[in-house]
Amino acid sequence: VGPGAPLPSATRASVLGEFGGLGLGMKDHIWRPGDGFSYLNKGDAQELTKQYVQLMTTVERLMTRLGLNAAIYTQISDVETELNGLLTYDRAVLKPDAAAVKAINQQIIATSQAIKE
Repeated sequence: VGPGAPLPSATRASVLGEFGGLGLGMKDHIWRPGDGFSYLNKGDAQELTKQYVQLMTTVERLMTRLGLNAAIYTQISDVETELNGLLTYDRAVLKPDAAAVKAINQQIIATSQAIKE
């Protein structure tokens, strides 16, 4: 679930290649009902959204305090039995609250732009 970050050096960027994996199974939107997993199951969309925002806030701290250069969230959509996507397997349902996801992502973009300046 993470996130964590390696320290950058003069010859190496700090990249978090994968973190997240918050899970929420959505009835009628699962590839094979009864057969799914995630790294950290959440009970409902509100819990999922809260945890996503917390993870992304940590990413922002890693950027400003430790020099994190890039981070990749796992994963955009559920894939077969993996229920850790932001979208369901059929891409019909966005699991977390869209406004909250957009707000924290825009905040991180703004922070990264401020770091560059």
